[in-house]
Amino acid sequence: MTSVSDEQVAIIRTERGLTITGTRISLYDVIDLLKAHYPPKLIRDTFNLTDAQINVALSYIEANQAQIEAEYQEVLQTREEIRQYWEDRNRERLARIAAMPHKPGQEAIWAKLEEQKARRSAAQQQ
Repeated sequence: MTSVSDEQVAIIRTERGLTITGTRISLYDVIDLLKAHYPPKLIRDTFNLTDAQINVALSYIEANQAQIEAEYQEVLQTREEIRQYWEDRNRERLARIAAMPHKPGQEAIWAKLEEQKARRSAAQQQ
């Protein structure tokens, strides 16, 4: 667990956004897991938080729901812009890598990978 005593637990604004004191965990990280239907105890354990830290985070999110949701949407937009930037920047390089011949003796591994990709693609189309 963290070294922050229970009295010092708060939500502060840092360059990363709203953050739990004594951690590098933003409220947006917590919201990601809340929206993925993680229970509070699992969120606490995932980020190695104390009970006081997760309780303060959840209380702050609940008390400031409209403001937090607006900021969270901005964070999601920024994440998407960054993802798109790197996808565009690396598209040609990744295509060259994909076109390279496979190393001899790895045919079974590549066949299994292609099978998994096909299953994933079929599941996404449903």
